[in-house]
Amino acid sequence: MAEAASSTTEKKFLTLKSEDGDEFELEESIAIQSVTIKNMVEDGCSSSVVPLSNVDTETLIKIIDYLKMHSSTSSNEEEIENFDKEFVNIGFKTIFKILEAANFLDINSLLELCAEAVANRIKKKTPEVVRKIFNITSDFTLEEEAEIRNETPWAFEGDLDHSLD
Repeated sequence: MAEAASSTTEKKFLTLKSEDGDEFELEESIAIQSVTIKNMVEDGCSSSVVPLSNVDTETLIKIIDYLKMHSSTSSNEEEIENFDKEFVNIGFKTIFKILEAANFLDINSLLELCAEAVANRIKKKTPEVVRKIFNITSDFTLEEEAEIRNETPWAFEGDLDHSLD
């Protein structure tokens, strides 16, 4: 009888703690999709609380939703595809926070999803719009930029939507 009891696997849980101090309990099998968290568990992290000092609560909630959907055996490819499409249908500020957190947590599939979404959204945007989205100041003088515009007018064609969402 003892053998039968030992063969059943007991679910282990981790508590993820955001930089804001909020804690979220998550199955270890779901959380270890993050290579960072997996390494902490494998290295014998003495606490069941995993501090994520680089991830705010709002971002952590979104990441946990992503991890749950991508670990669920009941989700089919179409459900995941629809979830992913909706998941990245958010403003640039939020998607950049998720990108930073996915990089920190080493969740490659989430990093790729968000990077692809950003790339698709900046396609056919003017350089001015892209600079605004990424908060980049131009390093050209007005005269230099005018010269470049004259030499390569095709590079300045595109959508003038300056929206950050």
